[in-house]
Amino acid sequence: QVHLVESGGGLVQPGGSLRLSCAASGAISLVYRMGWYRQVPDNGGRELVAWINTDNNTQYGDFVNGRFVITRDGAKTTVDLQMNSLEPEDTGVYYCQFRQWREYWGQGTQVTVSK
Repeated sequence: QVHLVESGGGLVQPGGSLRLSCAASGAISLVYRMGWYRQVPDNGGRELVAWINTDNNTQYGDFVNGRFVITRDGAKTTVDLQMNSLEPEDTGVYYCQFRQWREYWGQGTQVTVSK
């Protein structure tokens, strides 16, 4: 089992920044990929924000357009998402995900971008 706890969400004005952090514990030795997904209002399921694997390859959602950066520590215990130039359309619940032979999800953290 892998247990994930997200933090760092909140309310920010358009153009502002937030840093999300995900702390992992448990059986993380076989984790090969860590990432962030989000569920935005009226958009159904979760969409990829960014992932990073154990080779430090990264993948970002098309909407990111260079605004976000995902990083991880070498021990695979934390993965962070630095979000800059936030827009109201980025409002939603952000979930951390770790992958090994199955997927593990955090409980989600709310991000609200509004004046």
